[in-house]
Amino acid sequence: MDYIYRIMHTITIEPTENPKVTKFVADYTLIPGAVELDRNSDISEIPLAEELFKYPFVDKIFITANFIAVAKQDGVEWGDVQDSLKAIISDELLANPRIYRQKRRELYQIYAEMTPNPAVQKFVSNRLLLDGFVEVKNKEAAEEVPLAKAIFDEFDFVREVFINDNFVAVTKDDSVQWHEVMMAVRSLIAEYLQAGKTVSNLPAQKHEAPAQQIINRDYSDDEQKISDILNEYVAPAVENDGGKISLIEYDADTKTAKMLLQGACSGCPSSTATLKNGIQSILKQFVPELVENVEAVNG
Repeated sequence: MDYIYRIMHTITIEPTENPKVTKFVADYTLIPGAVELDRNSDISEIPLAEELFKYPFVDKIFITANFIAVAKQDGVEWGDVQDSLKAIISDELLANPRIYRQKRRELYQIYAEMTPNPAVQKFVSNRLLLDGFVEVKNKEAAEEVPLAKAIFDEFDFVREVFINDNFVAVTKDDSVQWHEVMMAVRSLIAEYLQAGKTVSNLPAQKHEAPAQQIINRDYSDDEQKISDILNEYVAPAVENDGGKISLIEYDADTKTAKMLLQGACSGCPSSTATLKNGIQSILKQFVPELVENVEAVNG
């Protein structure tokens, strides 16, 4: 299946006979007439031009009918910059479809990040999505999480969706590579959020004492000590990589702490090494009387 770039309106990149100029063609008429802009023009009412001219290599902009023609300076190649310009144009047309400044909606800026798990890509928002997290393990479980359902419905390669605070971690199968589909997934998420649609109808699980949510009990004093160390020294780095790690079970007899791995951590090839070389070492350093071993439980 071919996954097209879609964010409200499709933008197509077209080269021109002039190697310095590339056209970005929309699927609707942008303005009546035409406007030509350079760095000396008054662009205060054209936020798209304001954003494009932030790139020092952009020399001139010509807008007419259904396309925006951008002229670049020497020193850069279109192949290196055209996708970035396309993303800027797409995002700006969300806020101002008719080019000139309107009452601007606050945009969700979405950018993609790699994670240590090659099957998982992290899509980070500049705005809070949930106060906590939800995990959707398959398409059938997505009915109460509309954002996850939209992702599953659009892309048949998606295996899991994990939404946490300000990011969405998407797990794919082996049928595609991320470089083939990353922009399409990013576009869908940005479009969905910008339309003001519901992220989740389920209450978000809280980051504090996750075992209470998962197995319906409170932490013991020893478990709370372990959890506090995880939250302070481990969780920020793990969440930065698109995952979540929580204490799910503690065996005092064997001094074994079992960790629930979610998001990018679940099924990650490097998670075992991370547990043994990092998390286990940290816990043995801070609470040697409690922890000797750490084991993983995939969420």
